[in-house]
Amino acid sequence: MRSRIAQLLTCVIALGALLAGCGGGGSEDDPARPAPAASEFPPAKGRTLAEIAQLPEAKLVVSPAGRAVDVGANRFAFGVFDLGGKQVDDADIALYFAEGRNGPAQGPFPARVDSLKTPPAFRAKTTSGDPNSATSVYVVPRFKVKKRGELAMVALIRRDGKLEAARLPSFVVGQYDAIPDVGEMAPRIHTPTADEVSDISEIETRIPPDSMHGVDYADVLGKEPILLVFATPQFCQSRVCGPTVDIVEEVKSRIGDRATFIHMEVFEDNDPNKGVRPQLRAFNLETEPWAFIVDRNGRVSARFEGAFGADELTQAMEDAIG
Repeated sequence: MRSRIAQLLTCVIALGALLAGCGGGGSEDDPARPAPAASEFPPAKGRTLAEIAQLPEAKLVVSPAGRAVDVGANRFAFGVFDLGGKQVDDADIALYFAEGRNGPAQGPFPARVDSLKTPPAFRAKTTSGDPNSATSVYVVPRFKVKKRGELAMVALIRRDGKLEAARLPSFVVGQYDAIPDVGEMAPRIHTPTADEVSDISEIETRIPPDSMHGVDYADVLGKEPILLVFATPQFCQSRVCGPTVDIVEEVKSRIGDRATFIHMEVFEDNDPNKGVRPQLRAFNLETEPWAFIVDRNGRVSARFEGAFGADELTQAMEDAIG
């Protein structure tokens, strides 16, 4: 398992290495932007991805934020970078999908840009002190997949009035279907609390520690809404984990005591050499960060792989509470 998660962390860390290694390339202002109109991109009209991509090759890299795609409705998040690895948040982008490399394409699916920045009160030193922390993420909120198998993707990018094409890596639909999905019962796990350890650093790598270690997940499962985030701010190579834990803290302040918020670290004794904690294995996770929203009946009502913004997470929490 340790070897497997290391391999896949390296994979999804492609977003990391990019999403992070790129360093905040956006402006100092909030990078969030709504999605462009679908009419700004050519319709698929039954063409293949190869036919749609008959455009100049993009001078930007589009890097997925996760690997899990399932039959049914999916959310898709990704980072965008220039060829030097600098994060880009001002491109207008739409994705096209095809079930099978030569199948008819679906699209366009325009992507919005969500900010990963938080107000200073919620920003950890592990985030603000890292020049490589991610600052934004592109999101296609919903697209549908009908069957298992290869899912191929192409991104069309509009900059300065011109269209360019970028290919994305293919996905295997259903490859990670052991991960609890929306509508399924959430696994029962125990999460360590601050009163069980002599030093909070035993169960927390964020500096300063967050406020999400007061309740054991098993004690509230099936009783009240829960947001459970798996992330390791110090050791996440993608540098997405720090900003996402900050965002969860911000959302916790918005929601108050209407739900329980729990942060679960990834590695045994916070040491990557010792492998992952059993709580990740119970959720069948091979990448991180992940956030699961569990309703008061113990069912998963939403899940997020990789990066997410505060507004999207707040709405998902309100839906679970409501």
